Amino acid sequence: MIRCIRRASAFCLLLLVALLLNASRVQVLEADDYNRNPANRRLTIARYDQPRGDILVGGASVTGSKDTRERLRYERTYTDGPLYAPVTGYASQIYGTSLLENTEDDVLSGTDPRLARVPLWTELTREQQPGGDVRTTIEAPVQRAAFRGLGSRRGAVAAIQPATGRILALVSTPSYDPGVLSGTGAPATRAWKELNGSPAKPMLNRALRQTYPPGSTFKVVTAAAALETGVVDDIRAPTDSPDPYTLPRSTTRLTNEASGCENATLLHAFEVSCNTVFARLGVDVGLRGMVETAENFGFNDDGLRVPPRVARSNVDTSMDEAQLALSSIGQYDTRATPLEMAMVAAAVAGNGDLQRPYLVRRVTAADGRTVSVHRPRTHHRAMSPGTAMRLKEMMVAAVDRGTGTRAAIDGAEVGGKTGTAQHGIDNTGTPYAWFISWARARDAAEPAVAVAVVIEDAEADRADISGGGSAAPIAREVMRAALG
Repeated sequence: MIRCIRRASAFCLLLLVALLLNASRVQVLEADDYNRNPANRRLTIARYDQPRGDILVGGASVTGSKDTRERLRYERTYTDGPLYAPVTGYASQIYGTSLLENTEDDVLSGTDPRLARVPLWTELTREQQPGGDVRTTIEAPVQRAAFRGLGSRRGAVAAIQPATGRILALVSTPSYDPGVLSGTGAPATRAWKELNGSPAKPMLNRALRQTYPPGSTFKVVTAAAALETGVVDDIRAPTDSPDPYTLPRSTTRLTNEASGCENATLLHAFEVSCNTVFARLGVDVGLRGMVETAENFGFNDDGLRVPPRVARSNVDTSMDEAQLALSSIGQYDTRATPLEMAMVAAAVAGNGDLQRPYLVRRVTAADGRTVSVHRPRTHHRAMSPGTAMRLKEMMVAAVDRGTGTRAAIDGAEVGGKTGTAQHGIDNTGTPYAWFISWARARDAAEPAVAVAVVIEDAEADRADISGGGSAAPIAREVMRAALG
């Protein structure tokens, strides 16, 4: 009898150990799999059972949370939603998250382990912390100036502080209100369909995710390549450039809108934007030199995060000389985001150093404790300080007496470059208007801001589209706001 009891006890003990091991397997080893299972609603309910942390601009919150008293209790709200949508993105209970709401989701939702006061506490207890806050680099007056300048036109503006890489403004128009996507009811579903079905593409972040032919603004890169490789050593010396210029191994003749481009100096060619001079210079520099210089400015970079992902700006690495000539004036397959072209202007303003652009300045816990702080760091050495100095001189000349005079600001030194980019089949599309620039207050040691503006307004008269006429005044107001 005692032997039977012992065997039964041993068997029960074995079953208990097996039960504990299985419980451990489920709760520890396979916990993440169960958490990620779409049928598990517990995490979703817990996620929306507390207010989401906020995204701040200049110390003021541009997001909030609304108590709906429903099962998914708290919905996201937005202050000036269309103004800041290209920065915040959306946080939807149906459609997920985008932009900063996505990249900073762990902090905002309270699941980031760094929010806990005790190290490893979140991993051990799986306890959700109060949502943390994300403090951006955006300056509200600069953002508003860009948004107001674009108005009802399709386009984008990106503004950077050259010395640090801080993104001061990020605007894309037309925009949308992210708050209409926050809930779970029919209005959110209807808004999602309308926004995604709109031909104006209001949910497309044109500043970060859309690439355009940069047109003549790319001549900054071509000029840098010519100076860095020694093809040009004196910006006031004739360049031996014909007008018109027949593309190599082709019968295509390239012409100019401006006069005085034949055998023009690099300085004059930059002021009036001579296509023939820069196409010829690109061929003289060669494919390798042009690609290397462009990549130093940030082109062909698949990994740029700010932290939202930035679309790759492209310069082909395999071209014949005719294609290289067109690429050197920002046409052919050369394409860039507005942020990339702001980076080009920032590299010139930064004496050749290109700082990595960033959008998040500081992350804090709900109690105000600092979780992380961004430290500026150099992204690339785009060119030598000597080359940057000569490019500054040329960009200032373009504003003082060239194609960019409408960007001039009293009491400030402004450098800029206009661009009109052809596109469409046989260039039949309305040209995109570009302007890139930087500005320095007269009493300041370094430029305070670098800006890129692109306008793709398909409703505008083709004859009225030009970087100097359409985009430069917007850049001027953005720079004026940044200078304060």
